[in-house]
Amino acid sequence: MTEGLSGVEALLEEARLTASMPSPAERRRLREAASLSRAQVATAVGVGRSTIANWEEGVSDPAPPARLEYLRLMKGLSEIYPASAVTPPPAAGGAEQPPAPFGATPETLRGPDGLAVHGPPGPCMRCGVVTTYQSTDGHPLHAGAFCRPGTTAQAAGTPTPATAEFIASAPAAPASPVPVPMAARPERRARSAARAQEETTGLISRAVQSELERAGGDMDATLKALIKRAIPDVMHLFNETRATARYEYTAYPALPDVLKKPSKKDPDQIWEARPRFHHPDFSTRMPGDIKVTALDVNAAYLSALKCWLPIGKLEHSTGTDDVEPKRSGVHLITPAPWEHPHLPDPIGDRDEPGALWVTNATLRLLQRLAGPKYGLTEAPVIHESWTSGATENFLDALRKTLTAARETAIEEDDTLTLEYIKQMYSKFISTMGESIHNREMVRPDWMHIIHSQAYANLWGKAYKAHQAGLDIISMMGTDELHVTGDWREVFPEGRGVSQMKIKHGDAKTSGEYTVGKAS
Repeated sequence: MTEGLSGVEALLEEARLTASMPSPAERRRLREAASLSRAQVATAVGVGRSTIANWEEGVSDPAPPARLEYLRLMKGLSEIYPASAVTPPPAAGGAEQPPAPFGATPETLRGPDGLAVHGPPGPCMRCGVVTTYQSTDGHPLHAGAFCRPGTTAQAAGTPTPATAEFIASAPAAPASPVPVPMAARPERRARSAARAQEETTGLISRAVQSELERAGGDMDATLKALIKRAIPDVMHLFNETRATARYEYTAYPALPDVLKKPSKKDPDQIWEARPRFHHPDFSTRMPGDIKVTALDVNAAYLSALKCWLPIGKLEHSTGTDDVEPKRSGVHLITPAPWEHPHLPDPIGDRDEPGALWVTNATLRLLQRLAGPKYGLTEAPVIHESWTSGATENFLDALRKTLTAARETAIEEDDTLTLEYIKQMYSKFISTMGESIHNREMVRPDWMHIIHSQAYANLWGKAYKAHQAGLDIISMMGTDELHVTGDWREVFPEGRGVSQMKIKHGDAKTSGEYTVGKAS
């Protein structure tokens, strides 16, 4: 509720402001006229930067609880920078195109796929630069943030500092009336993505600082508060990194029975292939002189966010020898026997042989090991599958954002932020299934695939060590690998996601111990 207003007065004010909701183009014009960045507006109204971008591009409209504050800002800016003060560029055909008034809704025309529709080239009614995109009323109009100040016309007079910075970093506008070259767009998208990641990462540092101030500097109380808000915070980050995605995903698909737990007490029916491997020729129960190092994989689940995830409704299929490369899901298979006792079984440790349900990550690992590069086993028999179209990069923007924030926290020795980030990605994965703590999605298939991908990544490290001449003494979970020999010749040491470190905190081994070879 707005300070100083009763509940009824606040509702009436919001209703009055909503009745004169500015168009997406006008929202952007008002912000830039006041030399405000999207990040500044986002902080003021309590949303993310990409949410402001969506409001300005017509992707979505302001919604509670931030709508009232945003509308109050727009109203105040419109009184300071009225639309009548803007000199609009000439429209196609030489006719004068009036500026979009406060409350009008000029938008980019979009097709059924949600992408902007092209037409004959002409000067954009907003910025004057030639474009082939069209508005809903037939005039040339750039799609969302693609507007660039031109050489002959300006949409809002003298560029604001934010606009000037964009001009300095953008490719020069063409002098002749031709469409913007396609080659320039990837560069702009890369710069935009980098800026968006920087601003999104800033949400993490601001959250830590806010809780630290609220707790009066008490580190324990701050960490407790950050852990409590980790799930909603990471879901907000997820939505922010999805703001520019080109496709939709199914958050609540109809799930096959195999993805549903029989009961709260029963285990999941999907086998995630978690190992409990111990080398058959060594024993930790007798003294010896063979040195073993327990290695720890850094942020194993964070790295596993890069995996093939099904993004649509799962569809059933049977009787196939293979799965299309760009489909993912869960599969009922019968794996071939594993004939290499000195290497971990890629299926993990099973109590019973026969067919079992595995994830796409496990299936891909088995198929690679059956291929000509490895030749370690036979291909598994696939009996049936539940799959949909998939992408390997669905969570990549979130992974990169959390990784960048994690690296900064390590450099600054910021243990508070480091633990907060760990809580975010681990809870994100563990609650994306059927959880009462996260109602924004129900994708147990994703949860199982990510868990399995973490093990597949660990298996790859074990095989790399084996190929380098190290013995694999044991491998457990998704992040623990015990090896003999000079492991630093095989893996880079450090705390980064691509590095390994000695595992500490184990009262039994403290990271290094010795074993004797069994007779």
